Amino acid sequence: MLNIVQAIEKETAKYGKNTAIIEGERQVTYAQLLEAVDKLSGELKQKGVSRFSRVAILCNDSIEYILLSLAVLKLYAVAVPVPFGSARDETAALLKKIKINFLVFEQDAYPRKEAPRLNNALLQKELFILKFKANKDIPPAFYKINPAFIRFSSGTTGSNKGVVLSHQAILQRTAAADKGLKIKPGEKIIWVLSMSFHFVVTILLFLRRGATIIISSRDFPAGILQNLKRYRATFIYASPLHYHMLTSLNLPRKLLGRVRMAVSTAIKLPEKIAANFSAQFGFELAESYGIIEAGLPAVNVSGKITKRNSVGRLLPDYKIKLVNKDTQGIGEICIKGKGMFDAYFAPWRLRKELPDGGWFNTGDLGKLDQDGFLFILGRRKQVINFNGMKIFPFEVESLLNTHPLVKESLVYGKPHPEYGQLPAARVVLKNNAGREAGVLRDFCYRHLAAYKVPKEFEFVDRLPRTASGKIKIAMRVKNK
Repeated sequence: MLNIVQAIEKETAKYGKNTAIIEGERQVTYAQLLEAVDKLSGELKQKGVSRFSRVAILCNDSIEYILLSLAVLKLYAVAVPVPFGSARDETAALLKKIKINFLVFEQDAYPRKEAPRLNNALLQKELFILKFKANKDIPPAFYKINPAFIRFSSGTTGSNKGVVLSHQAILQRTAAADKGLKIKPGEKIIWVLSMSFHFVVTILLFLRRGATIIISSRDFPAGILQNLKRYRATFIYASPLHYHMLTSLNLPRKLLGRVRMAVSTAIKLPEKIAANFSAQFGFELAESYGIIEAGLPAVNVSGKITKRNSVGRLLPDYKIKLVNKDTQGIGEICIKGKGMFDAYFAPWRLRKELPDGGWFNTGDLGKLDQDGFLFILGRRKQVINFNGMKIFPFEVESLLNTHPLVKESLVYGKPHPEYGQLPAARVVLKNNAGREAGVLRDFCYRHLAAYKVPKEFEFVDRLPRTASGKIKIAMRVKNK
């Protein structure tokens, strides 16, 4: 059965001299990258990594991140991205839940102990590998689907279950996405997003097509400005926050003169950012709709018709239906198509076991207009979306409630024009304790990734409850 790395090798065979990745002053050709992948996969194999091994990757965005991911996938092992910068407690919990066999991490990102270092001519970062005790309590169906990738997601229940993708699903969804993105060999792509959250559809598609990935996530906005001037990029893949910062710098229109498409992803694109970008640079941002369970089913590249606030029409390989519609035609968005996820890992459940004949309920609310354009209007459940990163209120509340000053808490998403939502908290303190927001903030920073820490603390005497004594879910949304 075809492997995603084998597909990249085959499809880029005649582009060996083309530049695959640029990071600062480093440039790597496809020939160099694939040779290094072959050697690194051999080294991983010598250290015990084999087919079906779950290999957690804790590494910052870099050439090394891409090289390591490809080396794992080449062995038919399973890549498990760990968000870089996560608190130690979070990392430990993820490693335990996913039942990993190996952890590969860069220096200082994890306690090194006696971990051996990886050696590869292309590696400039110091990467180490730790072997964990093998967990044999894995469902037999896991081995039958040719798994390649596991990434945590909110799913549709608000719990963090781990989305399992097979090599076949990755091949299908990258091909399906390209019907909208139309990536060309040699295309120069500005990359600013987190690879631990955005990798499968985009990075792997770019590599399949022989494009050049220009890593620009560090020192933003200086890094992206330098790369735009130096490499005359033709494609940008970024979040609304990045485009907001670009428009706020009063840059000349010609700086983006060769860009044929600028995709906005991760969170809803605010109207103001779209309008400012268009006025400054002379073309519209292409808002996309990406879902880890389904891939990239929609990108607003619908020809001559331009409709802001829409993610466009669905791409050819996908179907949509809206269920439980209200009188305005707003309903729950269900997607079906190529490259759908194969299973949830914890607790294990195959996609084909889900109800409704293969349709995936995204948990989003939306509507379709008379031209078939999809408009995303909100979440059915109140998962906080901070610049494309999911935050589960219960997780933050559970931590806050362990603090000796706190009686109970409620974490919610507060709308923000650039970040989508900011995590905020209402807190009831014990025994009229002093209202020390700084103390609680520092406590959260010690145990949570920085993006999950509430940006505001509001101290209240009580939290409104239902007749049964539960905190009212409606309180998770605060409109001001």
